Amino acid sequence: MKLPGLGNSADIAEFGLEGMEHNFLTGSIESLVQWARARSCWPATFGLACCAIEMMASGTAHYDLARYGMEVFRASPRQADLMIVAGRVSQKMAPVLRQVYDQMMEPKWVISMGVCASSGGMFNNYAIVQGVDQIVPVDVYAPGCPPGPETLMHAIFTLHEKIETGELTRRREATGAGAGLVIEQRDGQTAGLTIGA
Repeated sequence: MKLPGLGNSADIAEFGLEGMEHNFLTGSIESLVQWARARSCWPATFGLACCAIEMMASGTAHYDLARYGMEVFRASPRQADLMIVAGRVSQKMAPVLRQVYDQMMEPKWVISMGVCASSGGMFNNYAIVQGVDQIVPVDVYAPGCPPGPETLMHAIFTLHEKIETGELTRRREATGAGAGLVIEQRDGQTAGLTIGA
């Protein structure tokens, strides 16, 4: 006899609670906390350039981040645990970005949105920081110029998956660095490009 969601009754009789499949009754408190963290990320508003328009678009009704517990972009860093750096970071803005990051609650995560935030983009000069990872530990890089809402949501889902496994928290405790995951672009902006055309 197979009990729904509980495993085989012979396994339960032989092994006790260890014979049950993993579910909300038999899961650990740590698993429950990681599941809750992954589904309640509140982003800090940190839009710096054109990527911020795409970030705002991801919160609209068409993409609806509210389905994933992220409907509120917080104005105060003390109420946020996810920083989405959307756009180029100037040298003058770098200390402000670090101050906002330091004021966010623990554990905290960072998504670098767009090529300008990730590597300086086309702005290879003294005024622009050549990668936000020089200021804060980046967990996920969302490529594109600008990346669309689909790419940002893919970055968020990737982050949720890593938060739920506990990998990011362990890495942050061990090294102090972010995961540095690079995802592929999901919005089709590069689909029509041909080399040499």
